[in-house]
Amino acid sequence: SSGINAEWPLRPGTTCYVNDGGIIRYPSISSDLHYEVELGVIIGEKASQVSEDKIMNHVAGYTIAVDVTCRDIQEQCKKERIPWTMAKCLDTFCPVGNFVSSSEIDPFNTELVLKLNNELKQHGNTKDMIFSVPSLLEYINRHITLLPGDVILTGTPEGVGPLSRGDEIYVAIPNVTEATFHVE
Repeated sequence: SSGINAEWPLRPGTTCYVNDGGIIRYPSISSDLHYEVELGVIIGEKASQVSEDKIMNHVAGYTIAVDVTCRDIQEQCKKERIPWTMAKCLDTFCPVGNFVSSSEIDPFNTELVLKLNNELKQHGNTKDMIFSVPSLLEYINRHITLLPGDVILTGTPEGVGPLSRGDEIYVAIPNVTEATFHVE
């Protein structure tokens, strides 16, 4: 065992994604919506049971992403010991930036930034992640086949916080890509 004990919220790819400039809908079932900036890894080639030393050959590129979570629902799910799916998989809960080729990003040393209403809230680097991108992908593809177009979010730096209707979220991999989203 690699020691990774992750909750895997599965997101329906057709409804959760929002592109740059898009709207994050604040759901009526929650009163505690949170943001988390993350590096999104975009799979380019099918991967099943691929070893950690070869898994990066299956990556097409990257994106900047926001992992949106209904924190109150997540806490309820934790207490009931049920999957967090309803806390993380609602429509518009995975805003993503533009595709960036794997040759433009070093997944071991990539800066991530999130500003909320022009105030810096999160600033971190993938070099500080608990698990590296290859180890995350190897662990996941050991249990779940990864297909071209799948997006895997990798974890967030400190500074996670609440969202309100009317907020503007700016996320970036500085000097590489950026995106802005609005909460309604």
